[in-house]
Amino acid sequence: MDLIRAATPDDAAAVALIWNHHIRETSATFNATEKPVAEVRATIAARQVNRCFLVAEAAGTVCGFATYDQFRGGIGYAHSMEHTIHLAPGAGGRGLGWALLTTLEMQARAAGVHVMVAAVTAENHGGRAFHAALGYAEVGMMPQVGRKFGRWMDLVLMQKILT
Repeated sequence: MDLIRAATPDDAAAVALIWNHHIRETSATFNATEKPVAEVRATIAARQVNRCFLVAEAAGTVCGFATYDQFRGGIGYAHSMEHTIHLAPGAGGRGLGWALLTTLEMQARAAGVHVMVAAVTAENHGGRAFHAALGYAEVGMMPQVGRKFGRWMDLVLMQKILT
């Protein structure tokens, strides 16, 4: 049975495996530096205090995560958040991404978040379609703002007004 729950620092190693897979193998993130388990543990702990960090679990194994933080610094952006969502290889197609993001949005609404932003690599057609299916609108394209795998990449900004 699949379960969406709040992450704990004990989930850090499993989350780091998923996150680092996407850092190493995909263009879903422009980050090229893998995240140490200690950094992921600290992020989980910090986000559980004033934001949200969720994991998807199937058969007792963490197979995805979603979290959010403020979109940009400063008080003027205090109600606009950007999320990160990743699934383990092979975990897609079962509704876990949908469950993670809708639960994350529900918790964000309860915390007073007005806008949720998704920054999606332009070539990630699956990610763009996923967000569109959940009501995110493409609001901007930023050509060649990311560099990974020896090439320039475009970024699509998508947003959903939650309140």
